[in-house]
Amino acid sequence: MQTLAAKLRAGLAALELSLSDAQIDSLLAYQELIGKWNKVYNLTAVRDPGEMLTLHLLDSLAVIVPLRRQLAQLAPGAETQAWRLLDVGSGAGLPGVVIAICCPEIRVDCVDTVGKKAAFIQQVAVTLKLPNLRGVHARVENLTESYQVISSRAFASLVDFTNWSAQALAPQGIWLAMKGKSPAEELVALSPEVQVFHVEQLLVPGLAAERCLIWMKPVAHQDEK
Repeated sequence: MQTLAAKLRAGLAALELSLSDAQIDSLLAYQELIGKWNKVYNLTAVRDPGEMLTLHLLDSLAVIVPLRRQLAQLAPGAETQAWRLLDVGSGAGLPGVVIAICCPEIRVDCVDTVGKKAAFIQQVAVTLKLPNLRGVHARVENLTESYQVISSRAFASLVDFTNWSAQALAPQGIWLAMKGKSPAEELVALSPEVQVFHVEQLLVPGLAAERCLIWMKPVAHQDEK
């Protein structure tokens, strides 16, 4: 655990992300829970703890600073804001659980169609004492609540992601899609009702592969922003 903790701290420094010791402990405990439940629930194909830390934790942690930046732009000057974020096709909770740990001011719902995966998120919330985290067993198309941010990580094409979750997006809300290489074909295929307002390259510590964030919003929001 010492080696993993040191690797995590080095990664956080590279990302210029400052977390408390308690948050770092929670991230490591979360990874342990993935490893423990993985044997029964098949949450991830990655088994090696070192690889899991890079491919899952640090990869998800890379979105925290950009997310905070976008939220600050959504509500300029607001000192406190009760944000709601929906993580679609969350699986083991990536990046939803990581966001819940790092950003206690954000209420995170992780939705998955697989009941075992939603149950795992609930177990994480209880074990790590995260009152702002909830696992939801449902299809995203059937959700009736609304969220300022809807995120996905390797969930589906941008077209399917935005179409299936559109009814859950709050007024002024934004979509956050984590991708590998910038998906040129998916971007071209997007509905004219969806505006891509920022494509952001990510550098994940210890990972040579390309990563990017695609930020989108409904075209109707352009004049309101």
